[in-house]
Amino acid sequence: MLNSLLALNGSDVLTVVGSMFFILGGITVFMIGMSMMGSNIEKAAGKSMRRLMGKATKNRFVGVGTGAAVTAIVNSSAATTVMIVGFVNVGLMTLTQAASVIMGANIGTTISAFIMALSSAGGASFSAAAVFALVAFVGFVFTLVGKSDKFKQVGAILEGIGLIFIGLNVMSGAVGDMLDNENVEGAIEGMFIAIGNGKETLTWEIIVLFLLGVLLTALMQSSAALTAIIISLASSNLISLQMAMCIILGANVGTCLTSLISSFGASVNAKRTAAVHLLFNVAGCLIFIFPVAFAGKYIAQFLNGIIPQTQWQIAIFHMVFNLLTTALLLPFLKYLVKLACLIVPEKNGGEEQEDSDTLDLRILKTPAIAVGQVRKQLLKMGEDAFTNYKLSLDMLLSGDLSRKDEFAERENNINAANKYIVSFLIRLSLTEISELDEKKVSSFFRVVSDIERVGDYAENIVEYAQKLIEDKVEFTDSAKDEIREMDSHISNLYKYVCSVFADSDLKYTVDVEREEQETDRMNEVMQQAHIQRMADGKCSAEAGALFLQLAVNMERIGDHMHNIANSVKDYGHGAVQQK
Repeated sequence: MLNSLLALNGSDVLTVVGSMFFILGGITVFMIGMSMMGSNIEKAAGKSMRRLMGKATKNRFVGVGTGAAVTAIVNSSAATTVMIVGFVNVGLMTLTQAASVIMGANIGTTISAFIMALSSAGGASFSAAAVFALVAFVGFVFTLVGKSDKFKQVGAILEGIGLIFIGLNVMSGAVGDMLDNENVEGAIEGMFIAIGNGKETLTWEIIVLFLLGVLLTALMQSSAALTAIIISLASSNLISLQMAMCIILGANVGTCLTSLISSFGASVNAKRTAAVHLLFNVAGCLIFIFPVAFAGKYIAQFLNGIIPQTQWQIAIFHMVFNLLTTALLLPFLKYLVKLACLIVPEKNGGEEQEDSDTLDLRILKTPAIAVGQVRKQLLKMGEDAFTNYKLSLDMLLSGDLSRKDEFAERENNINAANKYIVSFLIRLSLTEISELDEKKVSSFFRVVSDIERVGDYAENIVEYAQKLIEDKVEFTDSAKDEIREMDSHISNLYKYVCSVFADSDLKYTVDVEREEQETDRMNEVMQQAHIQRMADGKCSAEAGALFLQLAVNMERIGDHMHNIANSVKDYGHGAVQQK
C-alpha cells in the first residue's frame, strides 16, 4: 500500500488533492441540501410532526413507526435522536417510548441511501442529477417569486432536494476524475486491496473497516454523508460490497456520538435515552458483524442476483440491516431500557422533576414542538403566579404570615422562569418557524410579561398584609366580603383564561370578558363602599388606604389575565361561545 502511494508523482498528487477538495465541497453541498430540505419539511409539517410525536406514546410499534416517519421527514436519524433526548429531558416522552422511536429512526434513515443510489441512476448522456439540478433551480425561483410562506417553503424543499443530488454528483465526479489518472487509480486500488478486496473472508480487515466507519461518522456527525462517499466509491468499483457493509455497520455506531453529546448536562433519563441509542446500535452491529465477516461474499452474491448495481445493493443492505435489527431487538426493549438504567444510575430523587420543569435548548431543533413546550411552561409559570396571588390574599385576610418564605421562594422561581423563557423565546424567534408559530412566539413575549406582573401584584398584597400587622389594624367584615367577592371573579377569570390559552380556543372569550368586567365593577364597588365606611367612621385611615390600593392591584391582576386571553386572538381557533 505504501509503495503504491510513493509511486505517485507531483502531477498525480495534485490530481488527488484537487479531487479531495471537490469531494469535501460535494459533502458540504450535500449537507446543506439535507439541512434545507429537512428543516423546511419540518416547518411545513409542524402540526403533523406534533401529531406523530403524540402517537408515539401509544405503544412500541407505533413508536417505531413514528421514529421512521419523522426521520424520513427530517432525513437525519441523528437529528431525530437529538430531538428525542430533548423530549425526554423536558418530560414529553418516557424512556421506554423514546427507545421505540429511536429504533424507528434507524429505519427512517435508510431513505438517505436510496436517495444516493438514485443519484447514480441514468445513462452516461443524462443522469438523475441533471434532473434534480433543474429541480434546485425551480426551487430557487419559487423562493424568489413566492408570496406566501408555504410557497417559499416548497421552493426551499425543492432547492434542498436538488442540492443533495448536486453534492452527490460532485463527489462522484471527483472520484471519477481521480480514476481517469492510471497512476492514481492503481494507488487507490492497491490501498483497498491491502485492506481487503472482499473476495475472501475478512478477518482483521473487518475491524479496520468497522472502526473507519465509526471514526468518520463521528467526525462528520452524519452517517448519511459517509454513506454517500461509500456509494460513490462502490459505484466506481473501488470497494466491494462486503467492505461497504463493514463501514456501514461502523457508521451506525458512529452516529450515536451526536446523541451522546446532546445528552451532556441533561436529565438522567435523557442520558439513558442516548445510552439506549448506543446499546441498540452496538447490539445490532454485533449481531450482523459475524455474518458479514464469514458469509459476506454469499450475501453479496445474493444481492447481486436481485440487482446488479452496487449502489442499490448497499441501499438494500442498509435497509434490511436496520429492519432486522429492530425486529430482533424490539421484543427486548424493556431489557435495553433496564440496562441503560444500570449504566446511568439515578443520582437523586428530585432531579428528574427539576429537569423536566425547564425548557431544553435541544428542542429548538424542532421549532414546531418547541412552541408547544413554551406554552406548557407559560401555563406552569401562570399557575405559580396565581398560587402566589391566592396565598398572598390568604395571608392578608388571616393575618398569618407563616408561609411568607414559601411565597418568596415561588416568586423567585417566577422571576427566574421569566428570564429564561424570554431568553428561550429570543432563540426560538431566530429559528425557521411557520407564520402561525411566529405569531404565537410574538404573543408569548407579552404573555410572559403579563404573568410576571401578576406575581409582582401578589408581592404588593403581601406587603399590605405586613403593613396591616405592623399598624395593628384590620379590615372590617364588609370589606373582607368585598375582597372575597372580587377574588371569586379573579379565580373564575383565571379558569377561563387557562382554557383559552392552553388550547388556543376562543370559545370561552365571552366568559373572560364577563369576568374581567366584573373585576372592573368590583373595583368601583370597593372604592364607593370604602368612602361610605369612612363617612360612617367604621374604617381607619391606615386600613382605608391599604384597602384602596388592594382594590386597584386586584383589578390590575384581572387586566393582565385578560391580556393573556386576548393574546390568543391573533392565532386562536373556535367560535366565540354565545350566551
